Amino acid sequence: MDGIALEILWSNLISTVSEQARALQRIAFSPIVREAGDLATALFDRRGRMVAQAVTGTPGHINSLAAAGRHFVERFPPDSLAPGDVLVTNDPWLSAGHFFDITVMTPVFRGGRCIAFFGSTIHHTDIGGYGVGAGARDVHEEGLWIPLARLYEAGAPNALLHDIIRRNVRTPEHVMGDLAAQVASGRVGAERLRALCDRHGLADIEALSEQILRRSERATRESIRRLRAGTFHGESVFDVPGGHRVTLRVAVTVDPEAGAMTIDFAGSSPQAPIGVNVVLNYTAAYANFAVRACLDPDLPNNHGSILPVTVTAPEGCILNCRYPAPVAARHVVGMYVPMPVLKALHQVMPERVLAESAGAVWTIQVQGRDAQGRDFTSAMFNYSGGMGARRDKPGLHATCYPTGIAAVPVEVVEASMPIVFARKELRRGSGGAGRMPGGDGQRVVFSMRTPHPWLLNAVTSRTDAGPEGLEGGAPGAPGRFLVNGAAASEARKMLMRPGDEVVMETPGGGGYGTPPGG
Repeated sequence: MDGIALEILWSNLISTVSEQARALQRIAFSPIVREAGDLATALFDRRGRMVAQAVTGTPGHINSLAAAGRHFVERFPPDSLAPGDVLVTNDPWLSAGHFFDITVMTPVFRGGRCIAFFGSTIHHTDIGGYGVGAGARDVHEEGLWIPLARLYEAGAPNALLHDIIRRNVRTPEHVMGDLAAQVASGRVGAERLRALCDRHGLADIEALSEQILRRSERATRESIRRLRAGTFHGESVFDVPGGHRVTLRVAVTVDPEAGAMTIDFAGSSPQAPIGVNVVLNYTAAYANFAVRACLDPDLPNNHGSILPVTVTAPEGCILNCRYPAPVAARHVVGMYVPMPVLKALHQVMPERVLAESAGAVWTIQVQGRDAQGRDFTSAMFNYSGGMGARRDKPGLHATCYPTGIAAVPVEVVEASMPIVFARKELRRGSGGAGRMPGGDGQRVVFSMRTPHPWLLNAVTSRTDAGPEGLEGGAPGAPGRFLVNGAAASEARKMLMRPGDEVVMETPGGGGYGTPPGG
């Protein structure tokens, strides 16, 4: 296949998976998907290898979805499937790391033969259990575990599985609606792929997939071969809910001769007794993101470009936790994974690395009863801190780095539950000083309109010390989480009273370079 034909087909594939993502966002019930874009969609070949991803999506979701592909194919070989089958799981160790992220895979049939899969992973409003927080003692307290299964069988709903899901969640209409959105978006992708095959006279995508993945792998290895050989170290230390301190250590080994890189997290903290533990899929997802962002961000992100990078962590550490470790708030640690990797890569390609960012988004979930006596359980809503400064540019304010999701607008949150936001503003001056200053965090103040007690799940981080600066830059300001003016840090749900006021001040990003006159 010549380069021009390949480029045309590649552009078609990207358009196809991006249309799948747009359909999913249009149809989804949950604001975290519809407004914030907390999702991933991708195309897989018959072997479960990710070929193309949409232009939207979070690194944790998309690269975990890539890892899940092979598990689906091993459990459900393509030739064992029938038209109308749809596959599903939320197994943390096989997919995206906690029960809230449900992965759906839709087989694509052409001429009676399965030729590909369209996959999606989104954050669901509710999955039963503890909720979006760190307070569970093991994974079984955190909600419904869906094994690798058929959600639809030859076009008909798997009635028993649908009933099990409905009976184990607090908001069945939202969960089933979002699952239906995933199924519908997979069908959109399948229709577009069949049309592409018709236009270009392709019986399947096997040859196309092989060429795309081979070229992607070769280009990634060539990029690594241009780097200096050696092993480079990085470390990040931060606090999580309940006052727990976490250390992430990494050794990045560059082997230019093989065009390969190994990222080893030996020496990181052991797994925690609260739900901030991370499965290796999610760790690898964010480690690969850090490498790709620095190495060659213009290359396609797929199975081929991921293959030259090996990510390891000792079993039982916080980045490769053992069953039945609780994992519901795994993002609070997982989103820090790029930070030590970037510090190690700074020794190899300093011009492409930014200072430490605020890290994990601060997530909030509330639960209670409104003035009319109706129960409410919020979807997760989140707020970000400042991004670290770059060598030649200041850090961005209130930007979700590395995850990239948007905040759900306060108007949307207020319309969905009895909540009132008193303030939402930039936290001026919270970014670290430097030749290039870090981005500012933000200040968010809210209370609940209810005469009844209510529950608050709050997942915060970096309240002890702010993100580090780089090359002489100052650290960003640490975050502050206040309830009625007093500092709070709880891993478990907090019992709140009517009129209680919650203040979130997210951290600022680290500065880059010695400040002028410093």
